[in-house]
Amino acid sequence: MPSTTRRNRRRDTPPPRTGSNETEVLRGFLDYLRISIAAKVDGVPEPQVRTVAVPSGTNLLGLLNHLTCVERSLFLGDDVTDWQATFQAAPAGSVADVVARYRDAVKRANDVLDGCTDLGAPVPRLRPDRPAPSIRWALTHMIEETGRHAGHADILRERIDGTTGR
Repeated sequence: MPSTTRRNRRRDTPPPRTGSNETEVLRGFLDYLRISIAAKVDGVPEPQVRTVAVPSGTNLLGLLNHLTCVERSLFLGDDVTDWQATFQAAPAGSVADVVARYRDAVKRANDVLDGCTDLGAPVPRLRPDRPAPSIRWALTHMIEETGRHAGHADILRERIDGTTGR
């Protein structure tokens, strides 16, 4: 296991002090976590970014791929039939490709959220025949999901090159 050196430590970024209302706070925390998880993948070369370091098979690039699928499912209405498969990035997809897809999903999700003013309203769906959770629930779930996997990514990144911090 690599040792942590001074150059591997990142300056830890505290949680955001954002928002005077519930929507701004929820979106501020979600964006903070989104930036944190993308930063964990940044700078990790192949094949380490796909290196499995735990029995479950979890790897950095797979976590980001999974979160891309969750964002797209929750806010854009994509249908995911095999959630376990989302934890593996396509072998042909480069780190830059996976990061770009994640950032695109986040941007598109934020575009949807920008049009939502009532947290109690359902997330808009392209297919109205599918039930949708409230925007409040979707934001809270996405915070929980991204935060949980950002924690996994913290450990995986530290095992790869000793880099710590958000």
